Amino acid sequence: MRLVFITFAILSLLCVLSLAYFWPALYWLLLLLVPMLIIGIADMLQKKHTLLRNFPVFGHLRWFMEYLRPFLRQYFFESDTDGTPINRMFRNVIYQRAKGSNDSSPYGTKLDTQRVGYEWIGHSIAALHYEPHQPAARVRVGGPQCTQPYQASIFNISAMSFGALSDNAIRALNKGAVKGGFYHNTGEGSVSDYHLQFGGDLVWQIGTGYFGCRNSQGQFDAEAFHKVAILPSIKMIEIKLSQGAKPGHGGILPAEKNSSEIARIRLVEPGTKVESPPGHSAFTTPVEMMQFIQQLRQLSGGKPIGFKLAIGRTSEFVALCKAMVRTGIYADFITVDGGEGGTGAAPLEYSNSVGMPLREALAFVCDVLVGFDLKQHIRVIASGKVFTGFHIVKNLALGADICNSARGMMVALGCVQSLVCNTNKCPTGIATQNPALSSGLDVDDKGSRVARFHQGTVKAAMEIIASAGLRHTSELNRSHIFRRISETEVRRFDEIYSNLLPGCLLTDNAPAKFAQAVMEASADSFMPQHYLAETEEGLKKVT
Repeated sequence: MRLVFITFAILSLLCVLSLAYFWPALYWLLLLLVPMLIIGIADMLQKKHTLLRNFPVFGHLRWFMEYLRPFLRQYFFESDTDGTPINRMFRNVIYQRAKGSNDSSPYGTKLDTQRVGYEWIGHSIAALHYEPHQPAARVRVGGPQCTQPYQASIFNISAMSFGALSDNAIRALNKGAVKGGFYHNTGEGSVSDYHLQFGGDLVWQIGTGYFGCRNSQGQFDAEAFHKVAILPSIKMIEIKLSQGAKPGHGGILPAEKNSSEIARIRLVEPGTKVESPPGHSAFTTPVEMMQFIQQLRQLSGGKPIGFKLAIGRTSEFVALCKAMVRTGIYADFITVDGGEGGTGAAPLEYSNSVGMPLREALAFVCDVLVGFDLKQHIRVIASGKVFTGFHIVKNLALGADICNSARGMMVALGCVQSLVCNTNKCPTGIATQNPALSSGLDVDDKGSRVARFHQGTVKAAMEIIASAGLRHTSELNRSHIFRRISETEVRRFDEIYSNLLPGCLLTDNAPAKFAQAVMEASADSFMPQHYLAETEEGLKKVT
């Protein structure tokens, strides 16, 4: 049985050679049999794969079936609610809204409402009627030190760089942002010509590599930053401290992907490998970071400056709040990214096990801002797995003001979740730099799809809010959302995530849940104070 294929190839080859004289058409079989024999012999001689050595030719079926597995599972065997990272139920509603087709669902929910973790919003007997033609909710971003505040949609395009996405994908996203009146985050790959082509509102993200605003040594360059930051399309600037896909891990731009075009946009040498460090070099302490925020605000002409992070050690975020209180310099917005991962390719361990999940991170950030009496100055943006109106509503109820989505917008572009984003072989031309693939993505059509998905999702969120008897997103709070925590017990979000009193973390009696983080945090260091003390004591012993 182990040698059945190669034995078949040898016997068939002998038969063909014997009989082809009488039936010349048999020679065509050599096109199949000779390669099979060559592959079989090569399999038996190689030493890398035991499976192929023991089962020549036949062993290749294992890799073929493994290749087909995700496609067969997704299209034939997967239920509407089991798929990951995005299940079919959510993919379908995104496709339907993007295409402008009927997005209603017949015959009731497909979710198990008795399972632990099931969530819903409490509607009101005094529900309001939402008029589809009335303007969607907008949120003003810009604290007391901002002179060019921005009116943002409650739903926007999250950070995805040119380089990770194709030129046509960036064009389509930006065209959708123009049509729908929402912003488009550039990702840390800087502002490309494709981001600017249609004039859509942009949030310029600056990562640890300072792409687009760096000198030849990779350090922050104020002059280069100023040239881009004052562009009319740039509405806000976001400092990326970490991302949910791989928090605490620097990115790598491979030499083969570092084309002359990408090098020009990112201000790097073409054809070289460029590594983004895990941390920033423009600042080393929370206080220095606030000073950097102030510098960017001045260089940009007073535009909103914020930062994005996935929550890791809680004392570090508390340290940032302490630095804001001490210096009087506030970020205009904070983007909270969930540790569940995102569009960026990452090591499995980082996607699975590094960083706080979005729900807990969002509640923590909002609570700490309230505790330091900073929430009134700062808008909070939730980023991660936002696909439907209810996802928006849940995040806003927890304390967010705005939501961003990356994967949802990719699906609206036509992504089929083939999970080959990191191979440059994206079949839909979205996550690839291969012109043969990206040229198939029609910018006008996909731009319209993105705009329709945004419109339909915001409409659904506003209808849910009206059903709760509310007129604006700002009226949502934790008391509106319920979660099943056991088969027989249900709690509201305000019972699970208790609200803090404004300014309570400025006193010496911080609530027990936050006491340790407040005690450990220092505006002068990102490291916890007890860690610094232990390090100093250890150095004394060594010396």
